Amino acid sequence: MTLDEIIDKALAEDIGNGDHTSLSTIPATAFGKAKLLIKQEGILSGVKVAREVFAKTDPRIRMEELIRDGSKVKPGDIAFTVEGPSASILMAERLVLNFMQRMSGIATNTSFYVKRIEGLHTKVLDTRKTTPLLRELEKLAVTHGGGQNHRFGLYDMILIKDNHVDFAGGIDKAIEAANEYLLRKKLNLRIEIEVRNFDELAQVISNGKVHRIMLDNFNPPDLRKAVEIIDGRFETEASGGITLETIRSYAETGVDYISVGALTHHIKSLDLSLKAC
Repeated sequence: MTLDEIIDKALAEDIGNGDHTSLSTIPATAFGKAKLLIKQEGILSGVKVAREVFAKTDPRIRMEELIRDGSKVKPGDIAFTVEGPSASILMAERLVLNFMQRMSGIATNTSFYVKRIEGLHTKVLDTRKTTPLLRELEKLAVTHGGGQNHRFGLYDMILIKDNHVDFAGGIDKAIEAANEYLLRKKLNLRIEIEVRNFDELAQVISNGKVHRIMLDNFNPPDLRKAVEIIDGRFETEASGGITLETIRSYAETGVDYISVGALTHHIKSLDLSLKAC
């Protein structure tokens, strides 16, 4: 779902046939100004989204951006100001905050993981563990926190996981079938395969027709050994239960990527507030 579609549906969900509180209490001629106040230290995300929400709510609203997405913020900072019809600003208020608080929470959380592996070549990846229909926004927030996006969906990469291997009848059959499918469908997609142990790793290396190997639930010593065996012939990715406390020990193995589902779930929203000024 695109950003425009997300915002359109979210506005329809919230406003329905009208914000009757604002419409009944505020004169149609009333114009006002408000500021987005930062109340907690973190990484800001969602300014671009807020601009679109205000514009779709009422094109007469004017927004002045003071802090950019991806910036560090602290209590007392003002991210932006808006001016326009008072009732329209209030109609957009909750949706702007809902988007920005969650996106900033994701960006802040991602920045913690990125900071832990600072100085190493390993990159932090997100996953498909996102809120349904909000993936575009949540993956954007990951990039604002310094992380990188893995695939956006089932359509933009082939990722052969353990269940695919088991249902296909083995690693070689799964890899061959994937390559034949891409050729038949004339698709140019990268292939990644998950391995669970060194026997499966040896099978994948022997076959060779993949771009990246996901080393699932390998502990750091075994991961280091696997990375040494692969020796740069394929991209490498570590996954499975890697936490903020353990991520550096995994990154120190030399693995290229570490995917972390927690970047986009179990998120605590950043405390922000839209205040009249």
